[in-house]
This record gives sequence, structure tokens and C-alpha cells, in this order.
Amino acid sequence: MEKQVQLRKEKCIDRIFFLAVLVFFSGLMLYLFYRQCTGSEQRYHSDMMAYIKEMQGIDSGYSFPYPILFKLGAFFNLFTTPPMAMALSTMTLNSLALAAVKYVLNCVGLESLKEALGKRSCLAGVILSLIALSLFFTSMVYPPGEIYLPGILRDYLGVFSGNPYYNATYMAARPFAVIAFFCFARLLDKYEMGYEKRGGVTLKEYIAFALSLLLATLAKPSFTLVLVGAAGLIMLFRLIKSRFTNLVPTVQLGLCFIPTFADLLYQYSGVFVSTGTEEGGIGFSLGEVWGRYCENIPLAIGLAVGFPILVLILNFRELKKNSLYRFSWQLYWMGFAMAFFLYEKGFRKFDFNFCWGYMYGIFFAFIGALIVLLKATVSLKSSGEKAGRGQVILIVLQWLAYGWHLICGIYYFALIYGGAMYYSVRW
Repeated sequence: MEKQVQLRKEKCIDRIFFLAVLVFFSGLMLYLFYRQCTGSEQRYHSDMMAYIKEMQGIDSGYSFPYPILFKLGAFFNLFTTPPMAMALSTMTLNSLALAAVKYVLNCVGLESLKEALGKRSCLAGVILSLIALSLFFTSMVYPPGEIYLPGILRDYLGVFSGNPYYNATYMAARPFAVIAFFCFARLLDKYEMGYEKRGGVTLKEYIAFALSLLLATLAKPSFTLVLVGAAGLIMLFRLIKSRFTNLVPTVQLGLCFIPTFADLLYQYSGVFVSTGTEEGGIGFSLGEVWGRYCENIPLAIGLAVGFPILVLILNFRELKKNSLYRFSWQLYWMGFAMAFFLYEKGFRKFDFNFCWGYMYGIFFAFIGALIVLLKATVSLKSSGEKAGRGQVILIVLQWLAYGWHLICGIYYFALIYGGAMYYSVRW
């Protein structure tokens, strides 16, 4: 009885605190998105003006065959002005992403963190809420002042971040992307066992993945292209490795992609085909488009994912043991490969739209690294006196690396919040 009371107390504290965090985050973002909806080319620059036109059914000059952001905005537009409606739509979906990340962190780390905290276990949910919130303010790292980094033309553009505050469609797809990522990572552990046999996959798990991936596609297809590419290679590799003995469960999992493939075909036909005056389709190059914005791509990678790389180096064995962590890196490298090798032909070429998939890769590399670092930190706490000074130093070093990304991100966000151009942290 006492244990049940304690559990209810912990859940209550967790939910109330997270609700407060969510309200704070939502209010902060609503102000930013509204300013973007009423901004200009000089201050609060974004694509919001085109999105507002699309929401109202006015020709914006662009094609947006992914309706979720716009349909939600149209609903809000029944009760308020078009700029506020689009701001509310973007804020709602972006806040859902925070809730999705908090859910994932609770699933993978709440119980072990409670155990490590002992009598202070009620703080576990609070800590995970703060970590989830911090993830949405991380950015690429950059030096202070006017220090020049070789080949880095701008602090953001060409380096990129998992939090592009100026792109509403990226943020619209992110909550569904987080759930699809988590669902598929869990499916990787057991889909080869078959459907509901000895710990196999349930129909509910198949539906959750299929639906979340479809919704992500209906919000913006960039994440879907990365996930489908990575998932396809993984499933093909396992199929060949098993000498086709897992063909049936592979087909069962593959069926989950059919609704998404149908929507991708529709979107592809509307965006990438030739129009008579403009060449359509996908082109292949070796970093040609990316090189227009950055002359030192290897350094840009380090600046964008320095923290995940450090965690990878110090926890390399986790790749084999932790399918969620391994999949986060597989998504990252698929996003990188698409950004480096592929581009849209025609007038969209230097829009560099494949960079959005790369930015999703960055975001999920951070999630995977945070989960591994949390696990390592909890293990260090649980080991008590057995933990050596070297282990402590390595854990602290990883948290300091994350803190560096966070401090840079908060400063970058503050400038964006004040109306600065997103291209760089410099005014």
C-alpha cells in the first residue's frame, strides 16, 4: 500500500512538473513563431508567409503536398487571425515533440534513474523533463567572438543543427518522427520472431509504427526518406544474413511501410517531376550542394555532432548492445549520405532540401547519445565506491560536451528570438 502511494506521488510530481515545463516551452515558442508570421526578410526571417498562404488556399508559388501543419492552422484560423493560427499550429506540433521525447526518456530511463536516486526517486521525472527540454535548445558548437574556423563560412548554415527554429514544417513532423523512431527501434529487437510468437510483435506495435511514420510523412517527408533508407538497408542485410529464413516477418514489417510509400509517391509526383521548362528528379553528386554553404564538411560534422561523437568513442560497445542507440547512428549516417550525395534537379537544386533529413539525423544522434550517457551516469551512481576516478572524469567530460552544445544553442536561440537572421549567430 505504501509503495503504491509512493508511485502515485512520483507520477503526480512528474506530470505536474512536466506540464509546467510544457507550458513554459509552448509560450516561449508561440511568441517566436508569431513574430516569424509577422516578420520580414530582415527580422524573424522564415517561410511562414508562404505557409500562411498555403493554409488559406492562396497560391504561394511553392508546392506543399504535406498537409498536417496547414490543416491544423486552418482549424485555428476559424477562431483567430491567419498569423496567429499558423503560429499556434507550429507551436502545438513543436510542443508535441517535447512530449514525445519526454515519453521516450521515461520509457528507457525512468525506472533505473529512480533506483539510482533512492529516497529522492521523486526527482527522476523532474530530471528527465529538464533533459528533454534542454534537447530542444542544443545547437552546433561555435567559437566565441570573431574567431574564424577554416572552411566554416557561417556558424549555422552548412554546419546545421537538430533545432532549425525557422522551419515550421520540420517542427511539424518531429513529434511523429520521434514516435516512429522509437517504435521502429523497438521492432528491431523482435520483428524477426514473427507476429505475437514468443515475444514477437503485436498488431498494436505494427499499427503504432505504421501510423506514426505516415503522420511524419504527411507533415514533411524528410525524416521518412532517412528512416526508410536506413530501415531498408537493415532489413535487407538481416534477410541476406539469415539466408531468407526471416522472409515472412520481414514482409510483415514491410507491410507497415505501404501507407507511407503511397503518400511518398503522391508527394514525389507533385514536387520532383519535370515540368517542361525545368528538369525534375533526383541528382547525384559528391557534396556539390553542401559545398556551396561549407568548405570544410568534416569540421562541420564535428561541430554539429561533437557530443554524440564523444559519447560514441567512449561507449562504443553500446552500439552492439543497444538497438535504439545503434539505430540513432544509422539514421544519422543515412541522413548524411543523402545530404552529401543527393540533390533535387532543377530550380530547387541549391535549396538543399536533403539537409532536412541530415538535421533529423543530428537530432536523433543527440537523443541516442543522451540515453547512453544517462545509462552510464546511473550505472556510475549505482556502483558507488567501485567507480574509479577515471570513470567519473569521463562521465563529466561527456556532460560538459553536452553543456557546450546547450550553451551555444541557448545563445543562438536568444539571437533568433530577438529577430536575428538564422544563417549565423553573428548579427
